Amino acid sequence: MSTSSDIAGHYTKGDLLARLHKALAADGADPERPTLEALAPYDQFHGRGLEVTEELADTLSVAPSDHLLDIGSGIGGPARYFANRFGCRITGIDLTEEFCAVAREVTTQLSLQDRVRFEQGDALAMPFADAGFDGAYSMNVSMNIADKAAFYAEIHRVLKPGGWLMLSEIARGDGGELSYPTPWAETPDSSFLVTAKQTEDGLRSCGFVDIALRDTREQALAFAKRSRALVDQGEKPPHRAVQLIHGAAAATMAANTGRGFAESAILPIEVHCCKAE
Repeated sequence: MSTSSDIAGHYTKGDLLARLHKALAADGADPERPTLEALAPYDQFHGRGLEVTEELADTLSVAPSDHLLDIGSGIGGPARYFANRFGCRITGIDLTEEFCAVAREVTTQLSLQDRVRFEQGDALAMPFADAGFDGAYSMNVSMNIADKAAFYAEIHRVLKPGGWLMLSEIARGDGGELSYPTPWAETPDSSFLVTAKQTEDGLRSCGFVDIALRDTREQALAFAKRSRALVDQGEKPPHRAVQLIHGAAAATMAANTGRGFAESAILPIEVHCCKAE
């Protein structure tokens, strides 16, 4: 089984900030003064990117006084989006130190460092007090976590009573075997997929209530179709985070993921639930 260092190593090459600056410059943006809009194709490292972040935000009621937790915060796109949209505070945690370093740098460039901070750490042992967050979200993270019960229990611990949890994840489908590499794993050794039903059961077992689960396969396929149409027209796709993080391997990863969706080997899901009052 893969270790934490193996998983972090899948995402880091050591020159991420330079690659981000190069990509922004190629788009005609100023790498030293990026906007949220210029960053969006690169800093939303999860399925459908900004589209999903906006959809999840539309379902939530977040006050400026709220403190939210971003679990698996990557280079910080969703955290900055939530802070900018709602005026709330966000703490992000990620296993990959390079992601955290880039997230801090970009957040400072956008003058959001007073409301958004990032810590390197393990989602199974988060360095936060009990009942400290009004809400939490996690996007395309649990696929790298074998011990789902510990993951859900740790989130439950740090949420205030009545606090909400929103997950956007990839579940195991009822089709054939998934081909690797994928954006989250080089081999099956680092990929820990469970079914939608197992996800729901696991959350309930850890004390979450009011669980609502949504299958978003059709949305994922439609997004892929729109992205291919843009590329066929000679334009850039709206979601370029996989290319930024994984470079030349991104095309194979995207093809394997797309085939997995089409063949129902994997299933994108969104889950909303709460910690009991």
